[in-house]
Amino acid sequence: MPGRKAPPRSGYRERNSTADRALDILLLFSDDKLVWTGAEIADHIGVARSTGYRYLQSLASTGFIEETTGGFRLGPRLFELARLARAGTSLSDIALPAMNSLAASVNETVLLTRRSGRHVVCLDLVEVTHTVRLSYERGHVLPINAGAAAEVLLAWAPTAEVEAVLASAPLERFTAKTLTNPRQLQERLAQIRKDGIAVSQGELDEQVLGIAAPIRNAKDDVIAAVSVAALDSRIPRTQHKRIKLAVKAAADEISEHIGQAGL
Repeated sequence: MPGRKAPPRSGYRERNSTADRALDILLLFSDDKLVWTGAEIADHIGVARSTGYRYLQSLASTGFIEETTGGFRLGPRLFELARLARAGTSLSDIALPAMNSLAASVNETVLLTRRSGRHVVCLDLVEVTHTVRLSYERGHVLPINAGAAAEVLLAWAPTAEVEAVLASAPLERFTAKTLTNPRQLQERLAQIRKDGIAVSQGELDEQVLGIAAPIRNAKDDVIAAVSVAALDSRIPRTQHKRIKLAVKAAADEISEHIGQAGL
């Protein structure tokens, strides 16, 4: 009738697709309330209880919720989706915030690397502005026996894999400081495991200082390394300890986030 005011509509009713209703129901669950009755759910999403029950039955049939004593709770299908979401999260996504902080604190290039057989691959990096820049790029392949990042990754590799790498072919020499003797390299790896961090000076590039620490997954396996790479002339020896602590802290932070993600 003219002049008759329309009744107020619920915000839920303005969104009327089945998908909207399903999402509304799933988003009700929280740490504070893990179980909801059918009546509570219907009231909260603003539908008749018979309609709410149909939505609940649909969600239950696909495993998104399940009926339990006292009502409904989240179902196993959501746990599987959470696992897939974690698997789809790349290591770089997790590592970049800590890498950015590390680069800002030391004002030097920060690398994220992973071992692949006899080589090390640069997965990501954060660069800073300097007159002289280092020639590292994403996807850049590095040798397994030279540089702090490579040595960290080799130090915590399974013994059989390390022996296979060292025995498969002569180790390449890049500078006068590159370790090519398997026994000497094994000794270096043992020291790195003891120290929990690797420092290399001029082993891969004559003028480059590298400081690297291991990144661990939820099972405590070393899966990557985070490192600082800088011209040796820019880093006084008095600053080495500070940078080592910063690199180790960044590696621990990344490892913690990886563990939380269940990777």
